[in-house]
Amino acid sequence: MRIYLHIGVHRAASERLQAVLADKRDLLMSRGVMVPRAAGPKNHTRLFMAVTDPDHVDPLRYNRGFIGAAKQAELREGLMETLRADVAKHAPHTLILSAYQLGTQLSRPSELARLKALLAPLSDDIRIVAHLEAQARLLPEVFAEQVQEGRANGLAREVELTREDSWWAAALDTLPPVDPQAGQFEETQGAPYWLDYQALQTVWEEVFGPGSVAFRSYDAALFDSAEVTDEICAAFDIEGQIGRAAPAKPSPPISAAWLTRGRQFNALLLKLLAQGNHILPRKLWRQMIQDLHVDGPPIDPARLGAVTRFFAADNARLCAAHPGLSPEVFEVAASTEDWVEADPQMGFRASQYLLAFLHRIEKATAEERAAREGDLLAHQSARAAQDSAAGAAPSAKARRLLPPLALKNFAMLQGSSFKPHDRFGQVDETAQMPPYTEVAPRKLPKGQSGNVIVGCMKDEAPYILEWVAYHRMIGVDHFLIYTNGCSDGTSELLDRLQALGILQHRNNDNWKGNSPQQYALNQSLKEPVIKQADWVIHIDVDEFMNVRCGNGTLADFFDHVPDATNVAMTWRLFGHNGVTTLNDRPVIAQFDHCAPKFCPKPHTVWGFKTMFKPIGAYKKISCHRPNKLEEDKRAQVKWVNGSGQDMTQEVADNGWRSSKKSIGYDLLQLNHYALRSAESFLVKRQRGRALHVDRSIGLNYWIRMDWNDHRDITIQRNLPRMQAELARLLEDKTLRDLHEAGLAWHRAKAADLHQVPEFEELYRQALEIDITATERVAWALSLDLES
Repeated sequence: MRIYLHIGVHRAASERLQAVLADKRDLLMSRGVMVPRAAGPKNHTRLFMAVTDPDHVDPLRYNRGFIGAAKQAELREGLMETLRADVAKHAPHTLILSAYQLGTQLSRPSELARLKALLAPLSDDIRIVAHLEAQARLLPEVFAEQVQEGRANGLAREVELTREDSWWAAALDTLPPVDPQAGQFEETQGAPYWLDYQALQTVWEEVFGPGSVAFRSYDAALFDSAEVTDEICAAFDIEGQIGRAAPAKPSPPISAAWLTRGRQFNALLLKLLAQGNHILPRKLWRQMIQDLHVDGPPIDPARLGAVTRFFAADNARLCAAHPGLSPEVFEVAASTEDWVEADPQMGFRASQYLLAFLHRIEKATAEERAAREGDLLAHQSARAAQDSAAGAAPSAKARRLLPPLALKNFAMLQGSSFKPHDRFGQVDETAQMPPYTEVAPRKLPKGQSGNVIVGCMKDEAPYILEWVAYHRMIGVDHFLIYTNGCSDGTSELLDRLQALGILQHRNNDNWKGNSPQQYALNQSLKEPVIKQADWVIHIDVDEFMNVRCGNGTLADFFDHVPDATNVAMTWRLFGHNGVTTLNDRPVIAQFDHCAPKFCPKPHTVWGFKTMFKPIGAYKKISCHRPNKLEEDKRAQVKWVNGSGQDMTQEVADNGWRSSKKSIGYDLLQLNHYALRSAESFLVKRQRGRALHVDRSIGLNYWIRMDWNDHRDITIQRNLPRMQAELARLLEDKTLRDLHEAGLAWHRAKAADLHQVPEFEELYRQALEIDITATERVAWALSLDLES
């Protein structure tokens, strides 16, 4: 059997062919040519969605609910099974699969390899077919489609690409990190790399073999006519006639002025979405673009002469190599004028329209949040029902993933006082509350350093500014940060913050002893900023103090515990929340699902960090708490939990985790984002470990830390004031450049790790784990016992 993969690239050509193939499906099947329904009724989008990389979430996967790697894997397995069954039942000699997304949205070798692996069990005779149009005629059509989906960049970007040596490589560099909620998709915001047809052929033939790709011309008049069936027979080597097709009615082109309006509006809208406070359904987005409609001439391909000239030599070579490709398809009338963006007409201002549409956006946001909260409650109820009764059975996925000891633990937890739940505490953590107001940094008397964070960092450049801005806005006065072994620009960024008077940075490369962190903490006790502090706080850059009373500041919390000298800030572990790709949105906005409040096991969940007054009661600062209590100071120590309750007797001498007796989150908790995105986790696990990542080091950490069962958005009341402070910091160009360079370093590192088999396998295994809180406790307990 021969398989024909029709990969586009011209969307109109693909949709016309798919419509005719679907109409002729039964006739073709009687002749041994199968056009399967399993991959999609017409456009075989299920095939495309099944083979993209897990982190490559496109609008199709996003809108159709295949975001998670597990759901995508189920889609792929189901598609393979159905295709095999259909082929076995009908025994066709030809199988035709068509999806224009294959040619226009698959750029990674791993995705093409996955596509080949899916089809190889059916046949090793796979031919690739694509219909081409002159780049200067096709580019305006692609641009129009992207603008209607949210594109913000103008066509000037593509014109500039003609100055590069490789269109393919330069266009790939424009692809943004995927962030669906912020409207960032590769397919929408990136330049169409696939217009480099020569590179497209090379990339596909590297996977499917030399000579496997056949390019053919797109002739609009032919495709819209009844005789399009002749082209279908020629393209897929179908013998005989299959009749004529009903003529098509082409869609009118979109005016250039309308596209300018849409693009400018999108640019402003994306800035709004980047703040993380709004959710915009795709349907409403498209409707708003429609509401900007204005008539006028479309973009003139003749004015994209730079694009035509750039590809001329390659196109000529392709015509010589492909019999189905005619030189006439690439002939575009030349213009003496270069391309410039059309005037949007009538004094159009995007800001006025955004303001007019804002009430619709806010209404949609509220409805979407309500729906998501409803879905979450339903999900939690389903899990609770599954998990509630004594003797409840683990899920099918848990039975497949959990080792025998973990399954025994699961049974043991039923009816146990250690079974996790969220029926605890006084705070409604899912309620949308008004934002906290801004708090200006305090001016302290000379010789006082106020509330001081002392921390240690290594390769944390993308996350530092948000963390600093956040804590400055809740009342942290100074920061003392130690670093060692950094290669991502963390040290340079901290040096710049020191030059700006924001913090103090100390190099810790020459640390001694068993731990760079402990060495740094020992050294910190000699620093005036620590000696002169009112409160000392040792936390890491993935930990955020979440004050849940008053205006959300440390001062508000201290008002509730005026006699306290030590505060146990208990962790609330936040999971990856379905976010796979490393991006530049605030951590506290991206991740809002976490461990249940009541979760005494495993030991990591209720770990705490300590905020304390340096009254000389303890000789040493350790990771979680001050240690070595001075006996003559014992009576002065009052240690409270996050609800302000006294727990001195339990922890005055030792201990670093809360118990069922001492747990409290009502006034203060420590949000711990140990994983962040799945790609951030990859980089974190690689750091300092070269290639020595195995199951015990990598996956076990994910199992213990990836809690996604319960929702807590209380910290998001801080978003507006954090973002205001962050914007002030980023006004410094040097600091902004260092932040962006650090982010680029981490993205590049994540991309490199995806190419390393053991890291890619760790990534795949991690995303597959979707289990209940009780199942996770059972598994983590078994890991603790093993270790």
